[in-house]
Amino acid sequence: MEKLKVGFIGCGVIFDLNILGYLNREDVEISCLCDRKQRYVKKKIEKFNLGSEVKIYNDYKEMLDIEKIDILEILIPHYLHHEVTLYAAQKDILGISVQKPMATSIKECDSMINACKKNSIKLKVFENFCFYPPIMKAKQLLKEGIIGEVNSIHIKTLEGTKGGWDIPTSSWVWRLDPETCGGGLDCGSMFVFDDGFHKFWLALHLIEAKIEKVYAWIDRYNKLDVPAYIMWKYALPNDLDILVPKYGTMEYNYAPDMILPSPYYPEDEFISITGSKGNMWINQATAGDNIMSKSEAFPPIVIFKDGKIETITDIERDWKYSFINSTHHFIDAVKNDKEPILSGEQGKYTTQFALATLKSSLLGKEICPADIKE
Repeated sequence: MEKLKVGFIGCGVIFDLNILGYLNREDVEISCLCDRKQRYVKKKIEKFNLGSEVKIYNDYKEMLDIEKIDILEILIPHYLHHEVTLYAAQKDILGISVQKPMATSIKECDSMINACKKNSIKLKVFENFCFYPPIMKAKQLLKEGIIGEVNSIHIKTLEGTKGGWDIPTSSWVWRLDPETCGGGLDCGSMFVFDDGFHKFWLALHLIEAKIEKVYAWIDRYNKLDVPAYIMWKYALPNDLDILVPKYGTMEYNYAPDMILPSPYYPEDEFISITGSKGNMWINQATAGDNIMSKSEAFPPIVIFKDGKIETITDIERDWKYSFINSTHHFIDAVKNDKEPILSGEQGKYTTQFALATLKSSLLGKEICPADIKE
């Protein structure tokens, strides 16, 4: 089989992680890059030694009209996902990977799904957290029943302000604008809607049930949608033989004076999962492999079961591997006609979960994600 040709639209900060899974593979090649800021494109070509044969564009339509691409990576603000995906879906492309959140409305999600289905294109909503090695291991252990029947999950995201990589102001401004960020809040929603998409998917992925209802409190701090506290009940069939009803909670904490050393963003995640036989803790994700990771106080996975504590430590913790694993999974899906994770439908439901959370905070009442249809 010939090498799959890969094109990128968007060469901002996250490009540095999304490209890693395509490097050093014999079955793919980076053929073209597009960004309105040409200096970004040239810097990426030099940084990753992509070679002079890579074509450069500043207009995505021109690139898609000219280039023969097998896999397209869309790394642009999510209010543009719908427009670009629909245009790309008209081309002879095998797979389209779009960043999270999938879109700013459910109507847009449906339109993207239908356009790709019509032309037999694999649509992936790029998600990396479920491919983070400690979370992959935790998922395996949960499936094996290590803590029995899972009945609750708590996902804590700690947001610092210092210690991560340099982020240009342009990467944040549109997230603070409610029109371009989406979600319905008056300040945009760079945390709960944008970053939170990852965490909402983890809640669905680790417990494997849809959501009956969600309730949220989302406050404001300097035009940011933090702190935020969210709780939900999982939807389960009435005739299902379960021990305990299933619930989940999520919190976003903002520490404006905290230095959080990280190879990437100055934030980190901590997850607690309770089962009928014990409890599991997953320590860190985004800032994994930092100073906390090297401390015995924060092993990647801790299990408490049968009155004993077990730590699982022999796991790769650098967050970049979640991107590499996710991309390798997508390449395999395209080559072998498999469904990617997240599929368009999974991305749509996760968007419904996120939008229901924001609506709950605005209206002060419980919301069912399935009722979010626009």
